[in-house]
Amino acid sequence: MLDATREALAELGWGGLTMGDVAQRAGVAKTTLYRRWPSKSELVVDAIASLFDQLECTDRGSLQADIEAVVARFAELLTLPETQAALLALFAEGSRDPQLRLRIRERIVQPQKVLVELGRANAQARGEMDPDRDPAAAAEEIGIIFDTIAGTVEHRLLVSGEPVTADWIRRFTTLLLGPFPGLLR
Repeated sequence: MLDATREALAELGWGGLTMGDVAQRAGVAKTTLYRRWPSKSELVVDAIASLFDQLECTDRGSLQADIEAVVARFAELLTLPETQAALLALFAEGSRDPQLRLRIRERIVQPQKVLVELGRANAQARGEMDPDRDPAAAAEEIGIIFDTIAGTVEHRLLVSGEPVTADWIRRFTTLLLGPFPGLLR
């Protein structure tokens, strides 16, 4: 059902997407969709969240390598037409619907911030970063880092239409880590 949602969204756009079309593509009854997702926006959020659930932060031996791998995979997901269509539609709809914006934050943004937390914890365990002394400041830094990574990659691909190459990822990560507090070089 989530695959069918992304496929329909890429083909039809937000305005053309209906629960009936998704049900037909998925080979299920509309009531099956409505039992699980009471609205089109909830269905689309879950369809996109399931894609981003594929992102993971594996310990690659350095914070730079960890971030580069996540950015590369994130960029790869953002090049999919269904991801682009869904995200742009969700951003537009979320700007008018506070409940949808909250759902996006809970289902898409917050789970991805865990990747930043994990990357930070791996770097601290490897001795690359000082331990956190102020949990509130660390949480704020995690949010800023996530926003910087997500915003930059989304802007590059979805707004500017520029490619995300391995060289660009390396340069971006180097710039990102340059002023990072507590990073032991």
